[in-house]
This record gives sequence, C-alpha cells and structure tokens, in this order.
Amino acid sequence: MKCPFCGNADSKVMDSRPIEDGTIIRRRRECPSCKKRFTTYERVDEMPLTVIKRNGTREVFDPHKIINGLLKACEKRPISIDTIQNIASDIEKELNNAMIQEIESREIGEMVMERLKELDAVAYVRFASVYRQFKDIDSYIDEIEKLKNKK
Repeated sequence: MKCPFCGNADSKVMDSRPIEDGTIIRRRRECPSCKKRFTTYERVDEMPLTVIKRNGTREVFDPHKIINGLLKACEKRPISIDTIQNIASDIEKELNNAMIQEIESREIGEMVMERLKELDAVAYVRFASVYRQFKDIDSYIDEIEKLKNKK
C-alpha cells in the first residue's frame, strides 16, 4: 500500500481487525521510509446488480421488494417472517454468487415462485396471480391444476 505521506510504494501492517460484522478489515500500517502510520480499510468490491423491468427500465436490485411481495402472498398463512426473510436472503446470495451485473425481473420472480411452490401452495398461487398477471378465473384454475398434477 502506497504511503499517503511520502509516496513510498511499500508499507508494513502493524494491526488488523475486522469491523462491521467481519465485512470490513481495518488495517493499521506503518511506512518503513518516513515511519508515519496510517489506516486503511479493506472490503469486498460489490458489483451493483441491476434489474431489468418488464417495460425495459433498469433499477438497482432491492431485496425489500422481494420481502414485500412475499409478505403479501403469505398474508394470513402459517409462514413466519424469518422464513420470508430467509427466502429473500437466499435469492440475494444466489444472485451475488452468480457474479452477474444485470438480471430480468422475470428471472427473480421465477426464483421466488420456485421457493413458494415448495413452501405453501396458497401463497404460491397468490404470488403467481400477481406476477403472471392472471386475467381471469381460468388462469387461476390452470395454475392450480398444474400444482395438483405435480403432487
């Protein structure tokens, strides 16, 4: 690490400690040339994930939107808030691990529906009805028949 005082290209780490739940490393350094000390912070360089909406617009990924959608779908169902937050967290981790910069909202919706399908059929149909924009009762019936056939 380059010394901010004299510009020397090298420095010695005197102390390191994690901060903010271990997501950042604080390092106390000393320049061997001028003997001055300085602090650096090391963190993972996160690539912002952009969501491509149905209408073509783009916005930054927000896991709270997944949580809000799940809360509506799971309303009055025996599903805990922790379970909902775990689903959203799981999807966010999966997207971050994929190391992609852009994803279509359709793909995120499918990820949510996969998890809901295994968790609660009623919540799944509720979410699917909004996500897939069911136009009539036949759309609901078709989706319920698909669920019945898979079980």
